[in-house]
Amino acid sequence: MIIGVPKEIKNNEYRVGLVPSSVRELISHGNKVIVQTQAGQGIGYSDNDYRAVGAEIITTAEEVFTKADMIIKVKEPQLSECKMLRKEQILFTFLHLAPDPEQTKALIESECVAIAYETVTDVRGGLPLLAPMSEVAGRMSVQVGAWLLEKSQGGMGVLLGGVPGVLPAKVIVLGGGVVGVNAARMAIGMGAEVTIIDRNPRRLQELDSQFEGRLKTVVGTLDIVEKLVCDADLVVGAVLVVGAAAPKLITADMVKKMRKGAVMVDVAIDQGGCFETSKPTSHSDPYYIVDDVIHYCVTNMPGAVARTSALALNNATLPFAVALSTKGYKQALRDDAHLKAGLNVCLGHVTYNAVSTALGLSYTPADTFLV
Repeated sequence: MIIGVPKEIKNNEYRVGLVPSSVRELISHGNKVIVQTQAGQGIGYSDNDYRAVGAEIITTAEEVFTKADMIIKVKEPQLSECKMLRKEQILFTFLHLAPDPEQTKALIESECVAIAYETVTDVRGGLPLLAPMSEVAGRMSVQVGAWLLEKSQGGMGVLLGGVPGVLPAKVIVLGGGVVGVNAARMAIGMGAEVTIIDRNPRRLQELDSQFEGRLKTVVGTLDIVEKLVCDADLVVGAVLVVGAAAPKLITADMVKKMRKGAVMVDVAIDQGGCFETSKPTSHSDPYYIVDDVIHYCVTNMPGAVARTSALALNNATLPFAVALSTKGYKQALRDDAHLKAGLNVCLGHVTYNAVSTALGLSYTPADTFLV
């Protein structure tokens, strides 16, 4: 199979779909890999690094898309890239389709086979390809939040961990999943007072045991959310409904009641955001202010630490890329129900129920296309 790696074109996105070690592995399984020139330059991999492991360097994205049987990316294809996709070409990348009708329509029209990292599952019910980026984003959310709380950035001038004689900042984390746990771990490490809100009492019991009393846990009723958020210095939105749009847990009215100079970091923005006042931002213009509350809603947060993120992502995606390239998508998906869960769009049809529900589109089971 010919595997193509285009250079990412989203704002300030320096990650790459395949690092050289992954290219070498795929070639060892009998594949050919073509890489657009300078695709890995932003994280320290030169064209010669790719040539050294057997890749062919291609000048333009158009040529990569034309020649490749499978495209491996990091971020969702931009509309200009969607136009280059063709029937039965495999696209393996993050998609986040539920809040993105334009991209979904473009993928449907291309008749490609679009497999989303974020909905591939594992035997424990986890999301193994989303998890490494969730770990990065969770840790970054507190790092970014601490910076935005500085007075020079418009924050209230609070040090996250306080100092002896001065209380630390109050950090509220909405959601006890991978993002939430990593955000809590960072905030606790910096000395903040941390509370995780989740609707699953069993999950909260697990977290209480895991952190041995170093954080507070609360069941997330509307009343509790409003009370805690309005008294918070930093709020991290870490809510995930797999493949679907994120629920709006913080309303515009709640934001109006929050402390002046408080910070909100919406890690769920890829799925539409969990704050009613959220709107997507980029690394070049990362935050804005609503009712004196700072909002950080960058849609590719891990791109800020691109080398770490690309390596972590490749560790997770490589086994699935090998399966797709050596077996073809039909056999690979028949053999692995967890990989099959990643199929979102196939040959002009939406094959992921949560996406079809969110966008009001008809749903076709994935098995329809695997015979």
